[in-house]
Amino acid sequence: MLLLLATLGWSFVGILVKIASGMADSMLITFARFGFGVLFLGGWLLLKDGRIRLSAALPWIWIGAAGKSLNYFFENMALKWGYSYGNIVIPPVQMITLLFVSALFLKERIGPKGWTAAALSLAGILIIGWGNAGGELAEGGNGLTTLCFAIAGVGAAIHVLSQRSLVKKMDAATMNFVVFFWAAVMTAVPLPFAGDPLPGGFSAAAWAAMIALGLITGLSFLCFGEAIKRVPFPAVIIISNCQVLFQLIWSAALFREPITLWIIAGAFLFTAGIVLLNMPLKKRVVIRDGGAAAATRHAEG
Repeated sequence: MLLLLATLGWSFVGILVKIASGMADSMLITFARFGFGVLFLGGWLLLKDGRIRLSAALPWIWIGAAGKSLNYFFENMALKWGYSYGNIVIPPVQMITLLFVSALFLKERIGPKGWTAAALSLAGILIIGWGNAGGELAEGGNGLTTLCFAIAGVGAAIHVLSQRSLVKKMDAATMNFVVFFWAAVMTAVPLPFAGDPLPGGFSAAAWAAMIALGLITGLSFLCFGEAIKRVPFPAVIIISNCQVLFQLIWSAALFREPITLWIIAGAFLFTAGIVLLNMPLKKRVVIRDGGAAAATRHAEG
């Protein structure tokens, strides 16, 4: 049940950002996702531990906050321009980035399974992004939208790399609270200089959407962390990656957005790549970070 709740929460991110975009600009939505997320996560920590620990001393905290800010801002901007399911390409971009960083900079060995998974994911992204007249993530084939989703995926990968270091020094809930807190500060700084943050005027639905996005940011990883303790790991991989299917269903049902054969084929390929990489030859743990999946050897929670 917890695994399904987390998966459903992540699948609604595109829909909720689309609703919020009718009122707020991308920077305010980014700040709201972190700000409300910190409130929800901080409340949970107070109930659980009776205290909150805030740190700023470790460089990886700032790197993680910058990466996650990059992830959310470009995701929000691309979702405003494009279709609400466009962020389905973020997890495979994140996975490919992590594989290349692991191989080139961390000098970790990537076996045939890893490179096959990367090839499948890259093929899926290319099919979705450029398989039909130069772009399928926005009406009219806006390549800039696809680029923004790709940058968001790189930002998500930077955040995962920071988690690999921070999880050795603090528990998962505190780690996420600290990183999200400083990400909220980072994204609050430009707000006074970014023009009108509410170009669409007041909307109760948009505010509700931003609060829901904060809830997903703050608490979804808790549901996922508890689920992986109770559910067989192959089932975790398959169910969590059903997020893509749910996103396509919500987009078609709620916004009547076009779901082409290119989208379906590309989604199938990169989902196959992610599942292949996550299927363990030996025991592994999955990190989920606010709606993006990445296979690593370190656990978020």
